[in-house]
Amino acid sequence: METLIVQPKTKEQMAAVKACLKALKIDFKVDEKSPYDPEFVKKILQGEEDIKKGKGVKIATEDLWK
Repeated sequence: METLIVQPKTKEQMAAVKACLKALKIDFKVDEKSPYDPEFVKKILQGEEDIKKGKGVKIATEDLWK
């Protein structure tokens, strides 16, 4: 058999896809693991936390191209 990859963009689309598959008695599974490297996600979340705490370097917009 073939494998289909469905990529709904909203929760409503996901619900509709699941309902259709159930109505047609087609087995499916939901893979909820993130496509991102966990270390990368950890660094991004840490950066956001640092910004909230006021850590980091601020550069004025007019100085960006100097």
